[in-house]
Amino acid sequence: MVEDIVRLKLPQARATPPPRRSFPQRLSTFLYRHPTLVLLLLLTPPLVWLGVIYLGSLIALLIQSFYRLDDFTGLVVRSFTLDTYRQLFTAANLDIVLRTTAMAAAVTVTEVILAFPVAYYMARYASPPMKAALYLGVTLPLWSSYLVRVYSMKLILAKEGVFSWIVTQLGLDGLLNGLLALPGLGGPSLSVSALGAYLAFLYVWLPYMILPIEAALTRVPRSLLEASADLGARPLQTFRRVTWPLAFPGVVAGSIFTFSLTLGDFIVPGALGNSSFFIGQVVLAYQGTAGNIPLAAAFTVVPMVIMALYLIGAKQLGAFDAL
Repeated sequence: MVEDIVRLKLPQARATPPPRRSFPQRLSTFLYRHPTLVLLLLLTPPLVWLGVIYLGSLIALLIQSFYRLDDFTGLVVRSFTLDTYRQLFTAANLDIVLRTTAMAAAVTVTEVILAFPVAYYMARYASPPMKAALYLGVTLPLWSSYLVRVYSMKLILAKEGVFSWIVTQLGLDGLLNGLLALPGLGGPSLSVSALGAYLAFLYVWLPYMILPIEAALTRVPRSLLEASADLGARPLQTFRRVTWPLAFPGVVAGSIFTFSLTLGDFIVPGALGNSSFFIGQVVLAYQGTAGNIPLAAAFTVVPMVIMALYLIGAKQLGAFDAL
């Protein structure tokens, strides 16, 4: 009885409505409950860019390579033909392709030889402060403009530059003059020669080889090296059977950078090379001053074919098995 009276006198508690949530909160909850939609929203912009801008440009480039330039009017004839590709097999154009491929291969092999010891030291022996300093030293050239680095090398390799002065002080003038006298490699000075372009390529692409190799070597477990030594393997055997196969994907990743970038570069050969053309220079000349867009497009297909063959060969060697 008393409880009924108290219940009648006490005010009934009313349930307070939940606070009204803002639109960002409701949107966040909706996206949280639909992860597939979130993935689609994240992937759509880059896929549209890749499909429309990048792949679309490549397809347009490929289509242009099947056109030809009318010799009389100088206009592009938009009819399907293989005449433009036949021009690639002339002696002069084949010489350009072979010269560019040989330069890219030489640069890539030398980059591996130069980069592997540095990367190995960074991954295995460098203390954290030393590794940070080496990372800074490797990436520091990338902070400056590519053109600045190229023209800096041109000044260094000039006849009055630092490199020639060091060679003179060491008494190696005869050796340098002998190299510059070689046909196809030399020139008036290193700053105007294929050898100078080769040295410039080594300088500008070296970070792109060191960093992938260092990342691959960091992933090699130290226990594998210790197990190899415990089983009686010599250091050279351990390197050949354990270290090199596991670091090979990093070597291939770096070589993709150096090889492909050298194939398409036109600034280094133009600034430091001699009168011999490379693929990048030919493409620039044909699509610019000459106005021969079909032949320029056909020349750009050549590096893509070379890189496709290169990747197929790397896959056959097992370069991507450890990825």
